Amino acid sequence: MAEVKKSAPGGGTVGGWTRFVTARPRLTLLVALVLTALAVLAGGGVADRMGSGGWEDPAAESTYATEALAREFPGSQPNLLLLVDTDAAGKAGAAAVDDPAVVAEARKLAERLDAEPGVDGVGSYWSTGSPALRSEDGRQAVIAARIAGEEKDAAAILDRIAPEYRGTHGPVEVTLGGGLAVRHEMQVIIQEDLLRAELIALPLTLVLLVMVFGSAVAALLPLGVGIVAILGTNAVLRGITEFTDVSVFAQNLTTALGLGLAIDYALFVVRRYREELAAGADTYTAVRTTLRTAGRTVLFSALTVAVSLSAMLVFPQYFLRSFAYAGIAVVVLAALAALTLLPAALVLLGDRVNALDLRRLLRRARPPREDTDGSGWARVADLVMRRAPVFAVATAAGLVLLGLPFLGVKFGTADDRQLPVTATSRVVQDQLRDGFPGNPGGGLTVLAEGEATPAQYEAFRARISTIEGVGRADGPVTAGGGAGQAYFTVVPEGETVGPGAQRVVSELRAAPAPFETSVTGQAAVLVDSKDALAERLPWAAAIVVLATLLLVFLLTGSVIVPLQAVLLNALSLTAMFGAVVWVFQEGHLAGLLGFTSTGDIETTLPVLMFCVAFGLSMDYGVFLLSRVKEEYDATGDHEHSVRFGLRRTGGLITAAAVILAVVMVAIGTSRVTNTKMLGLGVALAVLMDAMVVRSLLVPSVMKLTGRFTWWAPKPLRRFHDRFGVSESDAPAPAAPPAGTEADRKEYSSAL
Repeated sequence: MAEVKKSAPGGGTVGGWTRFVTARPRLTLLVALVLTALAVLAGGGVADRMGSGGWEDPAAESTYATEALAREFPGSQPNLLLLVDTDAAGKAGAAAVDDPAVVAEARKLAERLDAEPGVDGVGSYWSTGSPALRSEDGRQAVIAARIAGEEKDAAAILDRIAPEYRGTHGPVEVTLGGGLAVRHEMQVIIQEDLLRAELIALPLTLVLLVMVFGSAVAALLPLGVGIVAILGTNAVLRGITEFTDVSVFAQNLTTALGLGLAIDYALFVVRRYREELAAGADTYTAVRTTLRTAGRTVLFSALTVAVSLSAMLVFPQYFLRSFAYAGIAVVVLAALAALTLLPAALVLLGDRVNALDLRRLLRRARPPREDTDGSGWARVADLVMRRAPVFAVATAAGLVLLGLPFLGVKFGTADDRQLPVTATSRVVQDQLRDGFPGNPGGGLTVLAEGEATPAQYEAFRARISTIEGVGRADGPVTAGGGAGQAYFTVVPEGETVGPGAQRVVSELRAAPAPFETSVTGQAAVLVDSKDALAERLPWAAAIVVLATLLLVFLLTGSVIVPLQAVLLNALSLTAMFGAVVWVFQEGHLAGLLGFTSTGDIETTLPVLMFCVAFGLSMDYGVFLLSRVKEEYDATGDHEHSVRFGLRRTGGLITAAAVILAVVMVAIGTSRVTNTKMLGLGVALAVLMDAMVVRSLLVPSVMKLTGRFTWWAPKPLRRFHDRFGVSESDAPAPAAPPAGTEADRKEYSSAL
């Protein structure tokens, strides 16, 4: 520690916060340790307080109708199904469910269920005689009920009563299904899969970091930053659950971004710190220079990612909003840890950050052939810029072609087929789909509110039964006591949420009636969800684009670079969206990846994937542009600056992308389809951005735009001079002479 004492901090251009971090590193780390311990306590059990729904618009007509029906007609909105299988009775044929012993046991189960606190609207095949509740082969029938209350309360009741009903009861075998059971089992599976993903990702990430840094000490620093960010975000989410619903799916993003971004930022900071040490700087000078340069880039990168994720706050579905909560929290905490804890650790470590070089064993066996100075990336930049038109056109065309399958996207709603085929609630729903008449779970319900006569009800039923695409219309079921409420059940023909069913929803809502009507059901929820997304999508896009343009302008002082960044980043996502449709909608690789294709994509997933992947792409874009701009400010040589930026960051961005892709693929091993789609899709987007867009498309486009890349009108340039920042404190050099080629070469050599 003699070196540390020798070079005490003192002034310079580093702000007060940086001086505090570098002057009191032990105190900083101690405070961080205490806060992390408190975060562990505060965030404990956060998953148990999360929900597994959130795809509906809470202000939609379908949501209102669902809540009103659940309140006034609990039997119309069952969320718990007991599938009673009579094979255990040794009976065969269509009369099995009507066997006296089966009838007696089933009625006993229904009576017990009806007496359970919190359970309403119990009905069954044996009490109603409805053919829709009896399988076509007569061996199975259903007891339906509704567990009342909020999602978490209903799940607690299910946990309490499930062991009493699941299993063998005399001559029948009972399994549990229904919407509540599906969501609850999905929540359990997601928690199990997340733990497995962390156990996969953490050791692989450590191995990759050792390969990147060589030093085991340096490799542990990014991992520590990531763990702090994840634990802190869990505590934040735990606090948010006190005020609003949070989706359990958001925990996957917490792990992925917590590790991915923390590693990105730590890689950038540690790499710059080691560069400064290698250039002869002492520990304090190296840390302060790193924070003044790489630290600014990390800050801007975090802002761009946070802005992309914050766009999801404009949507009403809490599924999307949850990812904004988790994403913003983890980005802020990752950047904060990288700019406080990491510098404090570097001050204490000094040049021991390079200790425990595990690659020395390999270097003893053979001479090193590493591209330690980035010369390989410089050669790539030279090649790309020499053939800039070819690389720009070919790369852009290839990305567009990869994205073409997305033109055939079909949107749907998430259902039990998100679960693996072995999940108990999924098995029940599959049996209902395949063995029961009608369209289980796919019906629409029309709520009628207002006084009406039996004749008016019958006239309305007759009217809606003639709508094209309606297979059957039943009802009305009226409320007791003259409450002026009733409901009709409508079964559409064809697919549950297909275009035909969605047209039926629109026709039902437009049908004239002498009372107020509202429509719910899976197709109605889909229609309302699509409308809510379409209404708010322009606002979300505007937030992402305008904020990104502003932040990149503040970093570069150019109006061209921000436009390039937005367009090229969007282009980098085409492969992800094309793959999502080709794989998950059309079902290619379904057997290999272990999921069931439903022929559509859940409506909110593309929005979520765009916000996450766009933010991560901008993360890498900022890393590259900051080094290009730093060198351009120092030299004024555009092509040299592009070459320098790729040389300095090409390996770093690629390493960061590979590590983040490993984390996302680990998330993508989930047994839940939406999580699998998110993990694998974003992993593909990250790799395409780092290895294709940053390596080929960006250098070629910047070569084509030349010195014009850095143009800005005078008013905006003055604005940037006052408010903008860069990785260099030096003013931009004068423009190179516009004379002959010899003049330009003389200028460059003088630099």
